[in-house]
Amino acid sequence: MADIAAFLAAYDAQMRLPSGPVPSGMAYEHDGPVLRIVGGHVGRIRAPRDIGVTGVALDTLIRRQRDYFEARGEGVEWKVRAHDLPAELPQRLVAAGFVPQQPSTVLIGVAREVAADPALPAGVALRQVREPEDLRRIADLQTAVFGVDCSWVAGDLGARVAADPGHISILVAEADDRVVCAAIAVFDPGIDFAALLGGATLPAWRGRGLYRAMIAARAREAVTRGYPLLHVDASPASAPILQRCGFHRITTSTHYDWTPPD
Repeated sequence: MADIAAFLAAYDAQMRLPSGPVPSGMAYEHDGPVLRIVGGHVGRIRAPRDIGVTGVALDTLIRRQRDYFEARGEGVEWKVRAHDLPAELPQRLVAAGFVPQQPSTVLIGVAREVAADPALPAGVALRQVREPEDLRRIADLQTAVFGVDCSWVAGDLGARVAADPGHISILVAEADDRVVCAAIAVFDPGIDFAALLGGATLPAWRGRGLYRAMIAARAREAVTRGYPLLHVDASPASAPILQRCGFHRITTSTHYDWTPPD
């Protein structure tokens, strides 16, 4: 029986703020209880479970982050989990002009229980990549899958690789020299979790086990590297697959996005 409370406590203690190398060209700036991540595709705000301020003080903190990125001509996302405090944070963000996006399911898996040899369809090969052309191909894949411009992904992955090639694993599944699936694992130091990110599969290749193969391969690498737990912020399409692979739902997360006016 999984100890969901223990998983959630470990998540809150270890996964709230980034602990790995700062990606090339980016900066981490603390402002009171929150961390601003600056220099990426958009600004990002990360915070502990309990921000520790309410009411007018919370409004002031929120507006300060919004105004900071507005002065840079950039948007910003604020990540909120369902059990975060204060409970008024979501409504205060909305009042400041932030727009909630579709919630993700936060899932935790035990790496040794998920790890396996990846089972790939005939004619598909799996390999790790880090060259700029391969990162561009991953960005093109995500653009095709998600229906929005993901060209920034190539630069984001490149910045992570430049900061520390050993802390990120980037996998592609290829068929006839075409990337048909891609996925990422991040191995930040000093924590128990390997973070699984960026899974995307071309529609014509879904239902053939590619996503499950990517999960198995990344879990196997986590075990090899000594990371006992796996973390995913999963879309509604991915969450059921992950749960069938042995992951456990602990909460939800929602990005509240603010976009500067035209």
